[in-house]
Amino acid sequence: MTERRVLVIDTATHAVVTGLAAVTASGAREVSSRVVADERRHAETLTTLMADCLLEAGWDGADLDAVVVGCGPGPFTGLRVGMATAAAYGDALGIPVYGVCSLDAIAAVAVRESGTRSVLVVTDARRREVYWARFLDGECVAGPGVIAPAVLVDELAGEQIDLVAGVPALLSGGRVPGEALAELGVSISRDCGPDVVSLATIAADAVLAGAEPDPLLPLYLRRPDAVELADQKKKRARA
Repeated sequence: MTERRVLVIDTATHAVVTGLAAVTASGAREVSSRVVADERRHAETLTTLMADCLLEAGWDGADLDAVVVGCGPGPFTGLRVGMATAAAYGDALGIPVYGVCSLDAIAAVAVRESGTRSVLVVTDARRREVYWARFLDGECVAGPGVIAPAVLVDELAGEQIDLVAGVPALLSGGRVPGEALAELGVSISRDCGPDVVSLATIAADAVLAGAEPDPLLPLYLRRPDAVELADQKKKRARA
């Protein structure tokens, strides 16, 4: 088979990203896509957007050869929506599901659009922290991790960074202030997230080879809030 038809999903950031890609030896080509920036409605919007993409492309489930899903890092609830949906579709259709790092996909978009060599990717981890990873020539050389922005700046002091890429609300001073990241003294991209082509491209070799996918493992990087609150209640009860 010279072309693989792939369903792509990512809910690791504030946006729901989904679409269809045609993957060949020449790379990945977007067939249809939908992006909705509403972190509170991941579960409500994802399946509707997927159906819209299939209708636009004139495909149905039987036409799909694989699913590619972003595995984070990302907040527990939003990330779980995308990964659970991808796993369910793969199981129902009997096709492989390939997990990729969402930060890798953001870096790929940044490099593609800017041509820069050294990219720092940051996304909102809430609690005034960021998820981060540093890339050189498209390869991850540090991270992924979760950290306070000011601490990250200290750790990266002296490193060559050409571009900081991330989500708009984060870098423009949303829940996590962008001022600390600005101290790096480099350009900040305020409109860069994972897209269908970047996600599909990362998994392209495995998709084309029909390789057995690794188990889907979400990159939470820390325990979910609900578990921590439950632990706190237990501690108070024992006190």
